[in-house]
Amino acid sequence: MSRAVVIHQFGHPSTFALETRAIAPPGPGKIAIRVHAAGISFVDVLVAAGEYQLKPPLPFIPGSEFSGVVTAVGEGVDPARIGQRVLGSAFGAAIAEDAIIPARLALPIPADMSFAEAAVFRVSYATAWYALVQRGSMKPGETVLVLGAGGAVGYAAIEVAKALGATVIGSASTQAKRALATQAGADKTVDSRSATWRDDVKAANGGKPVDVVIDPVGGAATELAFRSLAWNGRLLVIGFAGGSIARLPVNLALLKGASLIGVDIRQFGEYEPELAAANVTALFDLYEAGHLHPPIAKTYPLDDFVAAMVEARSGETAGRIVLTMP
Repeated sequence: MSRAVVIHQFGHPSTFALETRAIAPPGPGKIAIRVHAAGISFVDVLVAAGEYQLKPPLPFIPGSEFSGVVTAVGEGVDPARIGQRVLGSAFGAAIAEDAIIPARLALPIPADMSFAEAAVFRVSYATAWYALVQRGSMKPGETVLVLGAGGAVGYAAIEVAKALGATVIGSASTQAKRALATQAGADKTVDSRSATWRDDVKAANGGKPVDVVIDPVGGAATELAFRSLAWNGRLLVIGFAGGSIARLPVNLALLKGASLIGVDIRQFGEYEPELAAANVTALFDLYEAGHLHPPIAKTYPLDDFVAAMVEARSGETAGRIVLTMP
């Protein structure tokens, strides 16, 4: 028997239950994983509340990324994978003591990567890499403005952009989050709540507009950031953590010769799985070279999942929240 958080109706984390269930052997092409750690993001809690654009069928297990050890394999999967330390990325599996997922969604992790780091690594760093490299075509020497710089994707984008040779400006709402952005390697930071935000960004870049914007925030921040782009600039739309979807005057794209580019890591993995896997391999190389440092702010035991999800929803914590399994 094994425990898992199970959602029967979308709502507040306090309405979810930690239930005991039987674990069946993995089917063809699947593996069983004893989960050691699960990451909890703002988006995970939005999904659980029924407030996200993707609504999974009920009942389901919340969370989308975790790490652990392979305990069994199904037909067609190499038995040598048993005992492998892996990270997994899949809806409906994370916040549980055991998970069964398609084998292709579990990747071996570097020997010196902790389970906590692995549990928050793939989604944020793969999103940042895909945004900057494939979608944004970022070049060394360009300036990247990162909105939500203290958040999961924002922090990852700073580290990836710096590793690829960019100058980075981080925009965040609190001193703690701006300090985290500086820890990630941001060359300058600005207060996202400043009344003179556009002037602050321009000053941080030596009086020049920026080349690339990483935007996981949305809302009013999107238009202000787009107006801060240089000629041939690119604004990469990743999400809407700010709570609303911007209505951008499209004439700005014409006037600036700039591009608004969507970044959907989930669909990318479905349409281009080989390239998505290659991206993660490149990220593991950067990790092993000492360029990437997943920021673990706080860990909770599985029994305290409600408090962990509430904290993740607040958006106030600088760094990642992780649940650990007994």
